[in-house]
Amino acid sequence: MIQALASKTRKLRLAIPLSLLALAVIAFATLRAERVEVARVEQGDMRQAVVASGRVRTPERVELASQITARVSAIMVREGDTVSAGQLLLQLDPDEWQASVEQARASMAQAESRLRQISESSLPLAEQTLRQAQANARQTARHHQRVSELVTNGFYSPAQLDDVELARDVAASQLQAAQIQVSNHSQDGSEVRLARSNVDQARAALAVAQARLDHATLRAPVAGQVLTRHAESGATVQPGKLLLTLAPDVDTELTAQIDEKNFGLLALGQRARVSADAYPSESFDARVSYIAPSIDAQRGSVEIRLAVPQAPAYLRHDMTVSIDIEAAQRPDALSVPCDSLRDIAGMPWVMAVRDNRTVRQAVRLGLRGSGRCEVVDGLKAGEAVLVAGDQVSEGRRVTTVERK
Repeated sequence: MIQALASKTRKLRLAIPLSLLALAVIAFATLRAERVEVARVEQGDMRQAVVASGRVRTPERVELASQITARVSAIMVREGDTVSAGQLLLQLDPDEWQASVEQARASMAQAESRLRQISESSLPLAEQTLRQAQANARQTARHHQRVSELVTNGFYSPAQLDDVELARDVAASQLQAAQIQVSNHSQDGSEVRLARSNVDQARAALAVAQARLDHATLRAPVAGQVLTRHAESGATVQPGKLLLTLAPDVDTELTAQIDEKNFGLLALGQRARVSADAYPSESFDARVSYIAPSIDAQRGSVEIRLAVPQAPAYLRHDMTVSIDIEAAQRPDALSVPCDSLRDIAGMPWVMAVRDNRTVRQAVRLGLRGSGRCEVVDGLKAGEAVLVAGDQVSEGRRVTTVERK
């Protein structure tokens, strides 16, 4: 009995130092473990975006210039006004050009009157003269015939025949002149052609004068918005002087320069969320409608345009906007903070923590979002990876602190 008790006592004395030694080893190992900051591999929807700054673009601008020399009588619009097609915008003094129209209209009436006179009076008179000349020519010809016979038979002297021949020749000349007059005054005659030409010239002059008068009234060729007024009331303007600049009422378009490294992420039809720098709390939708086929070598960028189907009322031409283009998205994707990745441009890897030890783990990347990168292969959801700043070699024992 005493021997058994002594044996147990010896075993107890031996176990206590061993336990203390084990605790010391554990404590020493714990003290040697390096404290590191880690982030978890998360699973959720992943979105890759291309962010850029751009401007509201006017697809085309309509510049309205003066076509005549005149004084500006009145300007009916201000910059920023919305106008409809055909709306009166600006009035130039029309007095001088109105007088030109009246003068041209009078010349036109005179030319038309001359043409009517030829058709209604001159031609009938010429035809009447022709009939008289024809009768006179027939009469003198018959008289010449009779006198010639009498001279031949010796009843008249040859001197008397000379007077008859002269009368016959005069009648023939008068007939020819009358025929020419009728021909000239007919529908295809020279007098009618000249009169018609004068009418055409007068009509053209009237059209020019009327066009110049019309140029005194400036109307909107299309619906849109007044961007700039280049003249004021009372100023005298010359032909070619710019008066107003309009932006046509078409779908609003945005333009931006995207870094060429993101060229492969762009595609027509991609959705974008846009906010104007002047209204940062409000945003609206847009879609990529154009991607330039070439890169701007000097800027190292590619131009894109975005269509805005429902532009907000506050949007103005040339306004600066911030553009967030959704390049790609994937549901239930695994991701880590991008700053936890090493050699991201080459063979990417992370320093994972498994069983309290660091493990170098190669990964394959997918989408790159705002601050987080998708891991397609190499990690599982919930695993811990070292974040930037912790340069710990592989195989080290560590204690982890979650990044806040």
